[in-house]
Amino acid sequence: MSKDEATSENLSADTKDEGVSESAEISLEAALAPVLENAKFPNAQTVVSGKLSAEQVVKAAEAGIEHIINLQPESELSFDERAAVEAQGINYTHLPIAGAEDLKQVNLLEFDKALRTHHGKKTLIHCGSGNRVGACMALRAGWLRGRKMDTAMQQGKEHGLTGLEEEVRMRLLVPR
Repeated sequence: MSKDEATSENLSADTKDEGVSESAEISLEAALAPVLENAKFPNAQTVVSGKLSAEQVVKAAEAGIEHIINLQPESELSFDERAAVEAQGINYTHLPIAGAEDLKQVNLLEFDKALRTHHGKKTLIHCGSGNRVGACMALRAGWLRGRKMDTAMQQGKEHGLTGLEEEVRMRLLVPR
């Protein structure tokens, strides 16, 4: 084996160890950005979006999504999302977060559990617009991961935090 081949093999092994390849990151974003409302791609394994349709669930499966976390309450759903997701062979977690009143530590613990259970899997997290996803990510970073306010808020914004920003900031000020 030549030195160049060995170097290439080592780089390939390093990428596999990280569980992320550059081509996977590009293809996930390329496949889903055109079809998802308010899509964000905070890292190579995570997609955040607004409300899904049955057709978008199929597109997510085709793109390689392995886990979908739905933060919408039943009243916001227009189809049987669980059935559509599971029919595609994708793991499904439904954790209804209707608004600020549901941004409680008990719900964040369930959210964290869903993320940890499927760690390293390509995950799509959604609500109506992505705002509640961002709120949950910021609160998770602050409350459960001990991140400073600025870091937690930045993580929230990277995951779609907009309208709930002030509410999240106030909640992060309360010691947990």
